[in-house]
Amino acid sequence: MAGGHRLLLENAQQVVMVCARGERFLARDALHSLAVLEGASLVVGTDGFIKAIGRADAIQTLFSEETFEERIDCSGKCILPGLVDAHTHPVWAGERVHEFAMKLAGATYMEIHQAGGGINFTVEHTRQASEEELFCSFQQRLQCMMRAGTTLVECKSGYGLNLETELKMLRVIERARRQGPISISATYCGAHSVPKGKTATEAADEIINNHLPKLKELGSHGEIHVDNIDVFCEKGVFDLNSTRRILQSGKDLGLQINFHGDELHPMKAAELGAELGAQAISHLEEVSDEGIAAMATARSSAVLLPTTAYMLRLKQPRARKMLDEGVIVALGSDFNPNAYCLSMPMVMHLACVNMRMSMPEALAAATINAAYALGKSHTHGSLEVGKQGDLIIINSSRWEHLIYQFGGHHELIEYVIAKGKVIYKK
Repeated sequence: MAGGHRLLLENAQQVVMVCARGERFLARDALHSLAVLEGASLVVGTDGFIKAIGRADAIQTLFSEETFEERIDCSGKCILPGLVDAHTHPVWAGERVHEFAMKLAGATYMEIHQAGGGINFTVEHTRQASEEELFCSFQQRLQCMMRAGTTLVECKSGYGLNLETELKMLRVIERARRQGPISISATYCGAHSVPKGKTATEAADEIINNHLPKLKELGSHGEIHVDNIDVFCEKGVFDLNSTRRILQSGKDLGLQINFHGDELHPMKAAELGAELGAQAISHLEEVSDEGIAAMATARSSAVLLPTTAYMLRLKQPRARKMLDEGVIVALGSDFNPNAYCLSMPMVMHLACVNMRMSMPEALAAATINAAYALGKSHTHGSLEVGKQGDLIIINSSRWEHLIYQFGGHHELIEYVIAKGKVIYKK
């Protein structure tokens, strides 16, 4: 069968498929050994989707008559799926390095928040920034993520808290989504904090009666595409009842529920999420045993954020307990002005060291399970025929080096490829 293809990756030492049987997520025993091919090649078609993966000699025979826009010799190297960052806050103005100093001196997150810092500080600066300023800084952050191997990223609004600024942030995310090359899952997070002068109930009313109808209208005109709805369910922020109302209203509009729960205090957020059919619940440092069991049954994924627990010196989420109970565990960087990390390889390393995950568990959590948390694991998160050709090539004969070499990803990652096109070359 003669014809053109976009990309041939030849003779890789390892091709880490992660999944080989079309699994939408990996949990329990399936995490013990990921699907890996030795001495293999991979073909991406002109449509950007994977056409073939197999032993190098078999692929060579099968495609001997074919032409390729690009061929890369991967001898001695590893091919992995593009990494998926399941939780970020990447659109904002006004950095908070001064608060990092305060935290190092002993101030807690909530102390800074109540003194007008934290989210409030970023909201002030983001409201004042122009759309163009926000877009430029967002693009630079996406570039950094991409160079660290991320090809699909969840991006939240949430530093506006008023309709005008939330829409400004969502327009910035939409513009980046259209321009590519990184795939984006967009999240409306207007319930990130209760605006000054309002109660949680009043803020929830405003979101349900004004923000969400506007999002529906803009979505139906094709102006802004939003995938997920998020609420910061926390003591002193949005209580369980306000959280339920907002999430249910978002779900009624067809948004996936993907929210912050049980971070600083046990709130029964996991139980609520499982009941509402949440696709994902993030943080979970203070989740109850009942919440863990409920999430496993409901197949609501847990998006764990090792950098946040590390930088805020919080209790580590109980990843081992979740994994043992069959919860679908995903990872995110939680990139934001309060926890500045854009690198999923560093997130995976911290997950292994501080949360006691194995390297296969961490890689699955940053690929197939993170894609599942975004409702995109049918197209992203593993290297299988028919899936989008998003992948990274590392200069090592074993894939584990991407996690083992803490902070070493800049040297290791030679190529980042999206839809079969090289978007970064070292």
